[in-house]
Amino acid sequence: MSAEFGRCRRLVGALAWTLFAAVSVAPAQADSVTVNVDEARIMKLPERIATIVIGNPLIADATLQKGGFLIITGKGYGATNLLALDHAGKVIMDKVVQVQGPVGDNLVVVYKGIARESYSCTPECAPRITLGDEAKFFNETLAQSGNRAGQAQTPATAK
Repeated sequence: MSAEFGRCRRLVGALAWTLFAAVSVAPAQADSVTVNVDEARIMKLPERIATIVIGNPLIADATLQKGGFLIITGKGYGATNLLALDHAGKVIMDKVVQVQGPVGDNLVVVYKGIARESYSCTPECAPRITLGDEAKFFNETLAQSGNRAGQAQTPATAK
């Protein structure tokens, strides 16, 4: 009986060491934030944050607001990191920012061969500026949008 108890005890010890080794070697999961391209997300930050650093500003942008709020905007597809530092330069927060493509029931993507065009259909379809669209379509849509915005900022002349 004592030999069987000893074997059982060694087995439990071996399992415990195996579990401990697996836990200590497993990589820590990075704390992450997901945001869609061309959208913003608001986060409440921990106390004492003085500086925000974004690894790649082509993927995401972050703006620190009063009251400890951070606005993260998705700029391009991919992942980058976000660091929050205190006044002494100590890292208080380290997150991965994952920017994914636009989502929604109103997004329609049309493929013409390998050329892609995106439309926003709410309820009627209109061209949408989306990263990854065919260059000619993207640039024409962007130019129209820019012209429209410029017209909106121009004061009306009296007739």
